[in-house]
Amino acid sequence: MATSDQLLVVIDPVARHSDGESVRIAKDVLSAGAATKMCLPDGPEEFARALARRGARRPVVVGDDRALLRAVTLLHRRRELATTALSLVPVGGALSLARTLGVPTGAVAAARAVLDGAERRLDLLSDDSDGVVLGELRIPSVPTMPSPCEDAPLGGAVLSGRPWLRVRQSLVRTLVRPSRPLTAPSPGPSRLRIEVDGVLLVDLDQPVAGVRVAPDASGAAVVEVRPVSVGAEASPLAARGRTVTVSGTDFRYRADTLVTGPVRSRTWTVRAGAWGLTVPPSA
Repeated sequence: MATSDQLLVVIDPVARHSDGESVRIAKDVLSAGAATKMCLPDGPEEFARALARRGARRPVVVGDDRALLRAVTLLHRRRELATTALSLVPVGGALSLARTLGVPTGAVAAARAVLDGAERRLDLLSDDSDGVVLGELRIPSVPTMPSPCEDAPLGGAVLSGRPWLRVRQSLVRTLVRPSRPLTAPSPGPSRLRIEVDGVLLVDLDQPVAGVRVAPDASGAAVVEVRPVSVGAEASPLAARGRTVTVSGTDFRYRADTLVTGPVRSRTWTVRAGAWGLTVPPSA
């Protein structure tokens, strides 16, 4: 990395509370290798303000998958993803997306990758409400019980004695539109109309057990639909395309780590090479 490179290190509040030692290690490694400005936001407004005022500094997020998604979403809504390469030091409880993207999950290795790595341009899905999907989305989505390092349900109570969950809940609300309290979806199949590039894949008369949509690194999205089986197991339906529209009865969906809904219609579009992430040279 060039010595002139300057970093804005934004440390997620949940990471500070859940694993302060890893945060300290990341700060030490980054500070030893580059000119750094540390930012410790206490809430969503400060997080957004830090990114907006980064100037020429390269942003580095110290946090988990949710913190990364928050940063990408904010830059997407500011239309700055094309000119901003993000770096991530994964710290926290939800790190599966970071692993999938090729980011080391150890604090030292991840910080060294920030300093010595290379930018990789990645695809994402953007929707008609200005949301983004980095990994995959699934319909329906059944919320899970939070761990101390994960979110409490958006409409549920925050666990007492764990103030960082209160911070996390506030941050999540900045990425999703207000909705009714999150509860488990009603049992039974979904009746959805699914179109891929304008071509009908499934209509309302064919109940489905699940839908998965993910960018496939080729400028397209892979769509997998599991129809409800009657007797023998039904074969899954698959398609590829740049635009996916789902409509029908109210449905919720999980986009990476966030649950959104209920909605009656949503369209996702693949944005090829829309965002950049620093990864180790060998990744």
